[in-house]
Amino acid sequence: MNESYFAKIAHKMNLGTGQVKAAATLFAEGGTIPFVARYRKEATGSLDEVALTGIRDQLDQLAELDKRREAILKSLEERNLLTDALKAEVVGAGTMSALEDIYLPYRPKRRTRATIAREKGLEPLALTLLEQKITDVAAAARAYVNPEKGVADPEEALQGARDIIAEMVSEDPKVRGRVRDLFLSRGVCESKVAKNKEEEGAKYRDYFDCCESASKAPSHRLLAMFRGENEGFLSLRIAPPEEEARALILDARVTGAGPASEQVSLAIEDGYKRLLGPSLETEVRAELKRRADAEAIRVFADNLRELLLAAPLGRRNVLALDPGFRTGCKLVCLDRQGKLLHNDVIYPHSGEGSGREAAAKTKALCAKFEVEAIAIGNGTAGRETEAFVRTLELPPAIPVVMVNESGASIYSASDAAREEFPDYDLTVRGAVSIGRRLMDPLAELVKLDPKSIGVGQYQHDVDQPALKRSLDDVVMSCVNGVGVDLNTASKQLLMYVSGLGPQLAANIVTFRNENGPFDSRAKLKKVPRLGPKAFEQAAGFLRVPEGKNPLDASAVHPESYGIVDAMAKDLGCAVKDLLVKEPLRTQIRPDRYVTDTVGMPTLRDIIAELAKPGRDPREKFEVFSFAEGVTEMKDLVPGMTLPGIVTNVTAFGAFVDVGVHQDGLVHISQLADRFIKDPNEVVKVHQRVTVTVTEVDTARKRIALSMKGKAGGAPTQTKPRNEPQEKPQSQPQQSQKPQSLDILKKALAERFKRN
Repeated sequence: MNESYFAKIAHKMNLGTGQVKAAATLFAEGGTIPFVARYRKEATGSLDEVALTGIRDQLDQLAELDKRREAILKSLEERNLLTDALKAEVVGAGTMSALEDIYLPYRPKRRTRATIAREKGLEPLALTLLEQKITDVAAAARAYVNPEKGVADPEEALQGARDIIAEMVSEDPKVRGRVRDLFLSRGVCESKVAKNKEEEGAKYRDYFDCCESASKAPSHRLLAMFRGENEGFLSLRIAPPEEEARALILDARVTGAGPASEQVSLAIEDGYKRLLGPSLETEVRAELKRRADAEAIRVFADNLRELLLAAPLGRRNVLALDPGFRTGCKLVCLDRQGKLLHNDVIYPHSGEGSGREAAAKTKALCAKFEVEAIAIGNGTAGRETEAFVRTLELPPAIPVVMVNESGASIYSASDAAREEFPDYDLTVRGAVSIGRRLMDPLAELVKLDPKSIGVGQYQHDVDQPALKRSLDDVVMSCVNGVGVDLNTASKQLLMYVSGLGPQLAANIVTFRNENGPFDSRAKLKKVPRLGPKAFEQAAGFLRVPEGKNPLDASAVHPESYGIVDAMAKDLGCAVKDLLVKEPLRTQIRPDRYVTDTVGMPTLRDIIAELAKPGRDPREKFEVFSFAEGVTEMKDLVPGMTLPGIVTNVTAFGAFVDVGVHQDGLVHISQLADRFIKDPNEVVKVHQRVTVTVTEVDTARKRIALSMKGKAGGAPTQTKPRNEPQEKPQSQPQQSQKPQSLDILKKALAERFKRN
């Protein structure tokens, strides 16, 4: 571990060097981010997961920089090019771009015009011209005329010298740095339609003649232009005003106004157009892509977190329906642990007779399996099936809930589904997934590749390793933040627990199947290949609700059980009494239990956990219903106010399901009565909102919605996670002016990138 990293990261992240070193040491010892954030607060100064993730990523970047530095030094040394001065420059480079700029003149390259000129012996002439002191350049050039080497006359000598100067200036680190900054600050992204691609590339129409500042262009528009170019529908150029770039280089390298300076100016003009400009455009494209990727990945990660942490219904007997018209509705009954008890097919939409039979069968199954909730997929025939179920006059205590089934079909065909239900077809597996999503969204959604859940933007265009790492971080954070029931969790859920992974998760499930439920966390140590380090990392996040030790159902780590035992002993009570009697907990004096390794942050966490052992941090489940009588787009009328659920948040707005099988768009300009820079300021995935219909384009299946005004802006149920509830607006609702179809079209043109 390179200790020089710690001060650099601390300075960049405004942290203490000791905090960074402690985190890095824990990571090197196998510590995961959730474990370090929760159980090693004294060591890191209570750094949270965001800060720890930043430290980890910075460590990786610096390690990658050093790896590249070593490769460059080795290359230079092997070719006898490494001088003490050059080595000092390489060692001192603080960024990858600075390092590559230093190495560029020495990088092995194909024969260039400058290489050929050097072979002709023209480098001394180029260096003389660069000094810009001679007045008779023709005379100086005549000295290098050599027909045998291919230099026929003075002009050919000067041309070769200019080729060398052009390459030297283009590879000058200082010049490259200045021009790179200009590209990033003053660069313009200019996209145009490719020749004869107007009709075929119609979905990119907004970018057929688009000019936008590179530094200010939103990530989704940059990614759209890159995709359009990759697909051959757009041509894209990124560059600052050419005269500014040339002036900047001339100012740096032209020191006079004589004939030699004129030669240098000509070389710079040629070098910028032929070498430096294209080279930096490639670099800047990569940098803009990296930034756009990072923003798109951030949006995806935020959306995924909200979806995974959606309120669970909890353990209930559930009847789940995967709707369909002609093929019928696949029906399954699940027990409170999500176990499949029964499957069937009903045909409520195939005529009156079939409808009566479907109603009788559904009511009978509800009674037989003591159904406590009904889950209905929100796909084709979803609203019609919901309407059918609501006519059955079931007890009011049985909620009927529409469930987002995005990705359910992918799960049903997955290895995980086949392993769990080898004797059932895809339709049964899909219905089971819908029911389980209602009971516990997190436990079911972890079985899917996050990219298939449908809450991302440009997920197939961004850096895939970076996307996977970010989404894996989110899933691990959510799983460990909620905690996992050791005796009911699937292999897919267990594999995201700190310190485990696919193999240990499989071993736990196998051990559980062979030996019965775990009665303690300590029994985990008997699982094959689960050693002390894995136990340390995982134990605090695993719950044994009916365990021998009451603390096994809490987030108190086994390493701290002795502290709780001491607390109970000092108060003359049992540990279980501390969990149920608040007056006893108020008598605990945490300062009495401080040690060299356990400080007040951990002790405060322990006392808080004793008050609510194993509490699920997710919000309480509340039943949501779409507007009755609004099931298709034809039912929508501009001005109509409807309840809806946010299904995706993008950089340009939010998509809302209002129950008509087609999500509507609330453009960023319609999210609130104030200026919104980021839609996440106002909405989150799975948030319940009230929207006003402003436009309906049935032919193109486009719905424009607004959340402006009191009726359109207040959520019907919940606010974004961790944000305070806003007070109702006191001003009267303003009349809504319909958005023009042109604005709607421009906004919705972005959505195809999700698909």
